Parts: sequence; structure tokens; C-alpha cells
Amino acid sequence: MSTKKRILFIAQEMSPYLELSDYAAMVNKMAIKSNEAGLEVRVIMPRFGIINERRHRLHEVVRLSGINIVIDGDDYPLIIKVASLPNARLQVYFLDNEDYFKRKTVFADENEQFFDDNAARAVFFCKGALETVKKFGWPPDIIHCSGWMTSLIPMYLKTAYKKEPVFANSKIVYSMLPNTFKEKLGTTFVKKATISNQIKEKDMELFKEGTNTALNRGAAKYADAVVLAADKLEKKVVDEVKAEKGKIILPFKKENEDLGDYLQLYNQLLGK
Repeated sequence: MSTKKRILFIAQEMSPYLELSDYAAMVNKMAIKSNEAGLEVRVIMPRFGIINERRHRLHEVVRLSGINIVIDGDDYPLIIKVASLPNARLQVYFLDNEDYFKRKTVFADENEQFFDDNAARAVFFCKGALETVKKFGWPPDIIHCSGWMTSLIPMYLKTAYKKEPVFANSKIVYSMLPNTFKEKLGTTFVKKATISNQIKEKDMELFKEGTNTALNRGAAKYADAVVLAADKLEKKVVDEVKAEKGKIILPFKKENEDLGDYLQLYNQLLGK
């Protein structure tokens, strides 16, 4: 039986599949570096419609598909696809759904109008990622989330999934990135995001405004460690994170490019 420690990256973007910002390349590098350092690595990301399945050799994992994700009383089938990351022996899993991810743009339409259902898409992805890990039966020691679309996961792990054996020993890292949208996720966001009666009103308090800032604040609150993944983040939010007792913080440094600080962070969380 493998004694390797396991790290799961849950990201809204990753090179070479989707590059919305420079951090897509960082997720790629972190996954490869962690793999080379002896960690067992898996990655989960959305299968946005602009990802070319043929070029990247995605194929459906039939044994994992067939899960239905319930959002606000409605069922949405979760289709899981997989590809091997080029030049690395690790698997990237893509979460797909006809309603949410077939469109050929990511978060806004051709006229740059923010999609009305981005709240539901984020909830679907966050819940779908955790349900996929349950189906794997693969307990991650570290879950590293990046991008606002993953921001509910730290809270879900401390509430709705708190008693799930597969997550019993998981430490959570959240990479805080600069804001990328000015809109709000809408008045039904909190209702949609409350996926379990184990999630109380107070658990959603930091998220409830549905802004990019609110999502970062909420994710940082529930994560065990926060990576300040850019030099221009909102000062107020960064100050809040720094003021929180016991929070492990990886400050932004350009020399993080060698990823040594990330591996140190993982080892700290693993108690090495």
C-alpha cells in the first residue's frame, strides 16, 4: 500500500488546458513539482467549453460518471473526464455538465455580460469536486484550491463534509488571486450555496455579498493556510487574513517561481 502523501489541486484554470491568468502556469508547475517531490498528485478543474478535448486527449471516466449534483432542489448530472498532464505522470480530472460548461466562453458571454448562473456553476463545481473525491475513495492529505470558483470548498470541508472519512485528515490551502469580476453572484447565491443543513447562516456570513472580495474573504477564513498569490491584492482582505490567529500565510514573493516555498508549506501542513 502506498505511503505517499496525497495532494489534490482544485483549480479553475491550469496550463495547458485553460489560461485565464498567469496563475494557470503556476498550478501546472506546483502539480509537477509536488509529483517530483514524491507526493501523489491529482488535479480537478472544470471542463469549460473552450477546452479542446481532442487536442488534450480528454476521455470520459465511465466508472466515475453518473453522480447527480443537487443544487437548490434541481438535479444536474456530473460527467467526469480525464487527461494525463503532458510531461508528467499525473491525472487531471475535468468536471463537465451540459447546462453549465458547454458554452464557448468562460464566465461572460461574447458581449462581456457576466453569466446569470455563475453562482450555480461555482456551487456545482465545488460540490462536484468533493463528491468526485468521495467516489475516488482517495483521501487527500492536502487540498490546494485556487481561483474564486473554488472558494466555497474550504467552508464545505469544515461544515457539510466535516464528517466524511475521506476528508478526515485533509489540510486546506487557498491561493488568493486578484479580483477578476465586479458583479455579484445574485440574490439566490446563499440559498444555492447552502447545500446541506449542516451549513448555518453564520457559515455563509462572509460569502453572502457574492462579490469576488467576499468569496476570497470566506475561503481564507476557512482555509488552514492562505497563499497570497499576487503582489496586488486588496489590502483590507490581506490585513484580515494576517490578523487571524494561527493562520499559516505564504506571502507573495517573485522568487516563489522556484516553488520551494510551496513545498515547505505543504511539509509544514503535513507535520514534516
